[in-house]
Amino acid sequence: MTKKPYKNARAFALAAAKVAAERHCSNIVVLDLKGKSPATDYFVIATGTSDRQMRTVADEICEAAKGRGLQRFGRAGYEQARWVLLDFVDVVIHIFDSEYRAYYDLELLWGDAENLIIDK
Repeated sequence: MTKKPYKNARAFALAAAKVAAERHCSNIVVLDLKGKSPATDYFVIATGTSDRQMRTVADEICEAAKGRGLQRFGRAGYEQARWVLLDFVDVVIHIFDSEYRAYYDLELLWGDAENLIIDK
């Protein structure tokens, strides 16, 4: 799988954050990890309100990716919907319930990353 241009990855990360916001996720953050992570360029992190809502957000982000010609590399946690992870290589989406979000605290782990968008 080849790397997509920076501009496209950034645009998709922001579009995924917008989907999460439109579906009433909270505390949405887009972290720019370029040069900090060898695995990905962006993390999108959001908190969902229920397992059903989290799966809906994940499904809609996957549809948005298809519309941009992006293929999902992996998905984890979808059935339990406590922490749904969607891997698009250059952009990794994390949709947490509030308990898992507080426990894993990815923003602290990547504290030196630039926040592109924060919705509180």
